Amino acid sequence: MLDTSLSQLETLVGELVERNRQLAESNQQLNGDLLRAREENDTLQLNLMEQEELNGSTAARIQALVERASAVNA
Repeated sequence: MLDTSLSQLETLVGELVERNRQLAESNQQLNGDLLRAREENDTLQLNLMEQEELNGSTAARIQALVERASAVNA
């Protein structure tokens, strides 16, 4: 009976060690994915800020043209 319990315990420990290895590998993969997602997010935010700046400049130029056109027609 003791031998059977010991054998079962060895099997369970082996299964737990293997599961732990799998989880550690999965965790490492997820951490890599998270890092790449954060880098992509940073890049997208920077691109958005640059686009907003460009749009602001374009809007200011259009407004200036509208004001000039309004002054000519007045």
